[in-house]
Amino acid sequence: MSGENSVNDVRGTNDVAAVRDAYGVRGAGEDGAAPAGARWLGAVGLSVVVPGPVPQDTLTALRDHLDAHSGTGPGDWELLVVAADDGPAAADGPAAGAAPAAAAAEPRIRLVRPAEGHRGKGAALRAGVLASAGDRVLLTDAALTTPLDELARLQELLDEDADAGEHTGASAGAGVNQGPAQAAVLGRSGNRLVRALGIPGIPGFRADTCGFALFDGDRARAAFAASTLDGPAIDAEVLRWVRRQGWHVAEIPVGRAVPKAPAPRTDRRQALGELLRLNAGGLAVAAVFLALSFYVFHGLWADLDGSYLADALQDQNQWEWFVGVTTDNITHLRNPLFTFAQGMPDGVNLMANATMLGLNVPLIPITLLFGETVTFALVLTLGMAASAWTWYWLIRRHFVRSRWAAAAGGALAAFAPPMVSHANGHPNFVVLFMIPLIIDRTLRLCGPHRRDHSVTRDGVLLGLFAAYQIFIGEEPLLIAALGMLVFSLACLLVDRRRALAAARPLGTGVAVALSVCLPLLIVPLYWQFSGPQSYHSVLHGDNAGNSPRALIEYASRSLFGDPETAGRLSLNTTEQNAFYGWPLLAVAVAVCVWLWRDRAVRALAVTGFVALLLSLGPWVPVPRTGVVLPGPWRLIIKLPLFESVIEGRVAMVCAPVLGILLALALDRIAGLRTRELRTLGLLGAAAALIPVLPLPLTVRDRAPVPAFITSGSWKDYVKDGETLVPVPLPDPGQADALHWQVEADFGFRLAGGYFNGPWGPDRMGIYGATPRNLSNLLRDVRYGAQPPEITPAWQVQARQDLEYWKAGAIVLPVQDRDTELRQLITGLLGRPPEKVLDAWVWRVGPGQL
Repeated sequence: MSGENSVNDVRGTNDVAAVRDAYGVRGAGEDGAAPAGARWLGAVGLSVVVPGPVPQDTLTALRDHLDAHSGTGPGDWELLVVAADDGPAAADGPAAGAAPAAAAAEPRIRLVRPAEGHRGKGAALRAGVLASAGDRVLLTDAALTTPLDELARLQELLDEDADAGEHTGASAGAGVNQGPAQAAVLGRSGNRLVRALGIPGIPGFRADTCGFALFDGDRARAAFAASTLDGPAIDAEVLRWVRRQGWHVAEIPVGRAVPKAPAPRTDRRQALGELLRLNAGGLAVAAVFLALSFYVFHGLWADLDGSYLADALQDQNQWEWFVGVTTDNITHLRNPLFTFAQGMPDGVNLMANATMLGLNVPLIPITLLFGETVTFALVLTLGMAASAWTWYWLIRRHFVRSRWAAAAGGALAAFAPPMVSHANGHPNFVVLFMIPLIIDRTLRLCGPHRRDHSVTRDGVLLGLFAAYQIFIGEEPLLIAALGMLVFSLACLLVDRRRALAAARPLGTGVAVALSVCLPLLIVPLYWQFSGPQSYHSVLHGDNAGNSPRALIEYASRSLFGDPETAGRLSLNTTEQNAFYGWPLLAVAVAVCVWLWRDRAVRALAVTGFVALLLSLGPWVPVPRTGVVLPGPWRLIIKLPLFESVIEGRVAMVCAPVLGILLALALDRIAGLRTRELRTLGLLGAAAALIPVLPLPLTVRDRAPVPAFITSGSWKDYVKDGETLVPVPLPDPGQADALHWQVEADFGFRLAGGYFNGPWGPDRMGIYGATPRNLSNLLRDVRYGAQPPEITPAWQVQARQDLEYWKAGAIVLPVQDRDTELRQLITGLLGRPPEKVLDAWVWRVGPGQL
């Protein structure tokens, strides 16, 4: 085949004109000579590319079918047989099969061989496609595994979109950018996952991603010219490249004429090697995210047994308890949605707490082997890295083509100051890898060329993804849904026509998602909202919104952060929900002005602005004045579900918004013509990001578990069904006793606790168990109050509280003010305690009060 030097010049480019010129290809209505050695003239309706060797019966079947269905004229079709191996005799020897004789008798049959030095399926397909001249290009195999009759269905689907609008860049989401016409239609059979990975010939699977595929001619030539793989994984490479251009690829199920033989083991090994090469960039990005996540949590990993996240308050104790109680319930075949382990005698509704069953259940083997703290650290570290990677994947799929621009955006979305703040003890707000997948399926529903089968498929997946996210974190999903709703309304503002066009498939897909999701969740959600220890809303104080200053200041664990300032402007160290810093917000505004013509940018700008306003809460104090203004959160604060949301957390929506804007800006900066402008743009991005770079989370020594617990001595004092009463009782301010219980393998139950549960006749949600007189008294004395004079009324109340808790023993470990506490309890019970190892113990079981 002549012209190979020019072919090599255009490999790896997506310049369709350059590819056509290199091969002498001319479309309909164009002038120009055919490449040397070719015998076709002008345009061709359909090009069929078949890697050799091709037997005579296949050639005959192809020729007869094409004559019958595509026409008998010289420009109706062409058949290109490609020798799979290169070499001087490749086009005329055994590798070509019966093709030489057929070509000699039929001018519409051509022989092609790969460029010098390239061999394999990929090289053959690339050579054949780039030598083609058809307005349509069909890829099939020499065995005709898929019946040729299926071609009509592929042509019909591809022709439906022949008049659609031209490609306008990577899709930016629902109703924002108009999608292109169809680029390809694939005949689908076999396992989707394996085909998506492009792994051929695995026993029991079919990997025929492009085994029977019809492409738009120009786009096929551009896609294969941009390919670099010579082996069987070229299918995955080409389809990935096509989709990243924003071109649509449809799939329809097809039958098989004959079974497809498994690929040789050498082909499978080559495919896996090529897939690693193809995914090397993505793997490198994943490695960077994992390293960054480990950097954030390395203090915890350095001493898993003795370290505790210093800013976690009591959340690390609580979450490790969630890990342990889930493992204990499942391994003992108990209800995973409820426990009596703490909060006696009422228990805890685990579904109404952030138990994260979607992770803690599959990680039970890790917990059993290595303990709850390892699972806690693993979930935080891998979860944060996985969230960054899925944000990167979403940004690259829908917004930019640059890998490293998307990686920067994904890193900002997952490692933004609010995320690092919640990493101190809120894994449900750190492990967000499902949110980008949910957004992706929603955007697909809103994209062009949605047909009933694809809408149903995406709706089913959306429902499954949402159901799984419910078991990871409900509040993050609710906040993400609010952000997506705002984005949809913004799309309606910036492009009403396209947004309305997307409404029908989106509505249908959401209905399908609900029909899948609700049956899976009906029992857990009923238990959460109507089961034992359920509640209706959670009290967070009068105003849990962000201070306006919090939007422009820095978080405690940001490079330029000041813990004292951040502490004054936030609820606590785990709730620094904004703190993006004024440089990042200023650069985001500049990017929006610069790229305002982009509809996606306008929709993102509206989404981010609205999220920041909502995060200010129902009442907004104007800094440095006594003025308080009503905030937009007042409009939704009484709505079901939203009444339990900490409104300041809505600002977390801005993390992915800022990440996408950053990626769009970096992608555009990389394309600027002059080095000076590129340097200026990169310096601006660096100035915005450096102040908010995350610092490692600080750790402290963990409070030791009393030897009374670790030695098992408690077993002599607490019988089955009885409760251990620590002093002070565990509550949101001090929950070390939860760690005692974890270390004791949940051998005893606890009075008090740290969880969400009901309070009062209205079942208002509160943090911790309903307080009792004795629990309040012990807490007050522990933290500085003077013990009251012991009266008979106090003694009666103490006995009633202990009976209510079904107490078996009161345990007072060594701590500040333990002398005052010991004297108080002795006075209330009328007898001194026993000293057991490092704890004072009072027996208070039945008959002992």
